[in-house]
Amino acid sequence: MVMFLFLVVALAVVVGAVTLAVVGGGENGPLPEAAPERLRDPLPPDRPVDRADVEGLRFPLAARGYRMADVDDALSRLGAELAERDARIADLESALAGARSGPAHGPVHPSGENHVSMDKPAPGKEDRP
Repeated sequence: MVMFLFLVVALAVVVGAVTLAVVGGGENGPLPEAAPERLRDPLPPDRPVDRADVEGLRFPLAARGYRMADVDDALSRLGAELAERDARIADLESALAGARSGPAHGPVHPSGENHVSMDKPAPGKEDRP
């Protein structure tokens, strides 16, 4: 019975101490609001993002995982840069295809025959000395 009373009193002391700490008893008042953790090393704004930037990207933890605003900003930036690179690659591929199909195969004789060809000869038809 004495042990039971000791446990009840100890529990009451612990509950009282926790209540005072939470309510903010004492001269310091309640605990100050913690500043939210922000993304320390965001993606570089002055140059294109490279693989090392993406591999080094670490998002700060929030109460329920990661800060959605930081993740959304990073994904938007990466998506825009990937779209820009895809458009640039498509432009270069179309320019290359245009250059290959253009008049780069040499002068055309008035009879319509192409006398100079930059195409590779068919296999087995190479000129041999």
